[in-house]
Amino acid sequence: MTEKIHLTDAEWRERLSPEQYAVLRQAGTERAFAGAYDQNKAPGLYRCAGCGEPLFSSDTKYNSGSGWPSYTAPVADEAVEEVRDASHGMVRTEVRCAKCEGHLGHVFPDGPRDAGGLRYCINSAALDFEEKP
Repeated sequence: MTEKIHLTDAEWRERLSPEQYAVLRQAGTERAFAGAYDQNKAPGLYRCAGCGEPLFSSDTKYNSGSGWPSYTAPVADEAVEEVRDASHGMVRTEVRCAKCEGHLGHVFPDGPRDAGGLRYCINSAALDFEEKP
């Protein structure tokens, strides 16, 4: 079980950029094709921009054409939490960081079938990238 971190709203605002705060703490969404990591093809590890927890590997990243970085799986099942999201007139599955509970994006059942069939559609603003040397 991942140990949770809890910060006040003021501490989150101090730690995050306005865009990161809007995504991670207010469940916002960046514009399609505007994020820093949508087209990133470098090998490495994607960490939570809020707490640094490892979330996704470049090994599971693929170009879904959606305009957001897409992955077939997190680095570990316990790295993320999935929560039912009935906002905006639709039912989806929200993906959150298991450590800081920051909103990352959503998971959909339309990913590559040969890799499990899931598409973790994640906001670049919710991520920091650590390139492999």
